[in-house]
Amino acid sequence: MSEPLRDPLERPIFEKGSPGRTGLDGFGPEAGAEIPIDSSLLRDDLEKFPEVSEPELLRHYLRLSQLNFSAATNFYPLGSCTMKYNPVVNEQIAAEPGFAGIHPYAPEETVQGALRLVVELERWLAEICGLDAVSLQPAAGAQGELAGMKIIRAYHMGRGQRPTKVMIPESAHGTNPASAALSGYDAVPVPCDERGLLSAAAVREFVDEDVAALMVTNPNTLGLFEADIEEIAATVHEAGGLIYMDGANLNALMGVAKPGHMGADVLQFNLHKTFSTPHGGGGPGSGPVAVRADLEQYLPAPRLIEEGGKLRWQRQGPESIGRVRSFYGNFGIAVRAYAYILACGGDGLTETTRGAVLAANYIRARLEGAYHLPFEARSMHEVVFTDKLQNEHGVKTLDIAKRLLDHGFHSPTIYFPLVVSGALMIEPTESETLETLDAFAEAMLDIAREARTDPDTLRSAPQATPMARLDETRAARHPVLTWQK
Repeated sequence: MSEPLRDPLERPIFEKGSPGRTGLDGFGPEAGAEIPIDSSLLRDDLEKFPEVSEPELLRHYLRLSQLNFSAATNFYPLGSCTMKYNPVVNEQIAAEPGFAGIHPYAPEETVQGALRLVVELERWLAEICGLDAVSLQPAAGAQGELAGMKIIRAYHMGRGQRPTKVMIPESAHGTNPASAALSGYDAVPVPCDERGLLSAAAVREFVDEDVAALMVTNPNTLGLFEADIEEIAATVHEAGGLIYMDGANLNALMGVAKPGHMGADVLQFNLHKTFSTPHGGGGPGSGPVAVRADLEQYLPAPRLIEEGGKLRWQRQGPESIGRVRSFYGNFGIAVRAYAYILACGGDGLTETTRGAVLAANYIRARLEGAYHLPFEARSMHEVVFTDKLQNEHGVKTLDIAKRLLDHGFHSPTIYFPLVVSGALMIEPTESETLETLDAFAEAMLDIAREARTDPDTLRSAPQATPMARLDETRAARHPVLTWQK
């Protein structure tokens, strides 16, 4: 059995220090001198505020940082999120003064290199997804979705049509129906079949001339490839609708298959997933939107054009959906994605995809039998298990997730997709070594055995973290800032 982490007992900073202690040596009240800090930054009205020395303060925050679970410090197998490793060289390149220091209003002739990067990245992304034109402007995957749906709306309006519905599989990302609703459409849920897939027959039951589009993720959020995608796309196209493909799971396709070849008309990328930018804590992100050629006129404005070997911004025509983000999106994230793609090359991107799919299926093979698999179809870049076998002993998905913290691993995504009861959604990515995958598998197998032999320990996990299990809803609203064993 793998050894759980030792208890890293750490008292809150509110229980440290003593009155009069300061982190600015020689500037305390006893020194008779004023503290050389802007007085607007100082407060003396905070009851029981900790008064600590500089070493205490430094150690406090350093220890807190060491307690964080992150892709840089731990195996972080969140399904649907693609928390892959971000190479340090990407950060070094993005920090170059010519990228990090340019002003968004700098004259075009002084930033030709940055503009060239934008144009080349757009072309590379178009090639990767098999579509014709890309805008880097959306700042996140959800905003790319919204831009894509607004493009679809503009397309239909330009043809004098006013469809009102968008079909969305029940296994979709939660942002899909939100993006449809924000674009003025009614979301129509389409059920998955017993395979966990969207069938062409199911789509035919819902499609009609009032359908603007089908929003589909492929591979879907169950980590399964939509085998009927070409027939589904043909069915929607025959009725006059478009195919919006959510690109959140592109890490299972790039270099191997192209959504445009499957019938996708619009797609958003998640540069912060597939192309290795860290995105914990709510950002940063980038969600470029790609379209087929006859939809290019609707892309966000402005667009870059080349004249006489020079690049310049050009306003779009009245068909454009307009700006969706200030300037040209999160440029620093585009730089990181550019560096990653350039380093990998076409062959490297293909190997990335193969490695991600192999890693997920390796985890699947190691855990199959110990955990319930709800679907038989071969997994792509992520695998979904459930807590069905552990539930027989009163152990739930949340208990498994909390116990993983004791083994030094962040939990996979839990209770999603919603169509799977007690879901455990594991996405190892291509970044991890065989030794890491084995260590994670052994921890999961230990937990499965523990569910049978000592379920009470699981239900009270974690055991080795500074705080015991919290009521997460109450903790977010009413934090306790003093030590409670």
